[in-house]
Amino acid sequence: MCLIVFAWRVHPRYPLVVAANRDEFLVRPAQAAHWWPDRPGLLAGRDLEGGGTWLGLSRGGRFAALTNYRDPSRHKPGAPSRGLLVRDALEAGTDAAATLEDLAARAAPYAPFNLLVGDGDALGVLESITGRVRMLEAGVYGLSNGVLDTPWPKLLAARERLAATLRGGLDENALLALLRDDTPAADEHLPDTGVSPEWERWLSPAFIRAPGYGTRCSTLVRFGRDGQVRLREWSWNERGEAAGEIVHDFRVEPRG
Repeated sequence: MCLIVFAWRVHPRYPLVVAANRDEFLVRPAQAAHWWPDRPGLLAGRDLEGGGTWLGLSRGGRFAALTNYRDPSRHKPGAPSRGLLVRDALEAGTDAAATLEDLAARAAPYAPFNLLVGDGDALGVLESITGRVRMLEAGVYGLSNGVLDTPWPKLLAARERLAATLRGGLDENALLALLRDDTPAADEHLPDTGVSPEWERWLSPAFIRAPGYGTRCSTLVRFGRDGQVRLREWSWNERGEAAGEIVHDFRVEPRG
């Protein structure tokens, strides 16, 4: 993912609400979210090049999602796919904090990333650029290609719109609208992440359309206090037009 805004223990009915965009090269093949036949209990999209995923859930109520940390000077040719970390987090048998600490100890071979992991009782983030694991208090947060809550214009706008939507009820159309916002940031507010100013402009909206690169899918996730979980995902073509939509509803299985 390249933009994730989420509310943890804010909504009275839904302890975790997530709105996220996956931005990727258009030629990189992927499957929409589905239950993986070779890894029972894992619901996620699948990167057909690297084998991992960018966001996923488990039948046991785990959640994990990852964003890349944008800094071209830290590129690692031949590094393993960071999407494998999401898969490993979803399949781990430890709580969220222990899972994040374990993955932090194994992060060195990977290019920089941020990894969110939740187990239903706790939610935390690993920022590999600092090596820090942070377990989160109740609140509304945003994560893009910096560390948690780096104040980029698209992150600030999306986080505020998520907070406003939660105050008015959980309107999925409003959440999709914030993910589809393709308004670029003004030049004076562009971050400096080591790419050209032209690319900073292309990457500055929540919804990206750039040469050979763009927002490939948008995902909404909600975990209910009653154990009901919903994942709704839209796929977008190279022009940013709708190319598919799926919905998965399931109930968290009791922990054995």
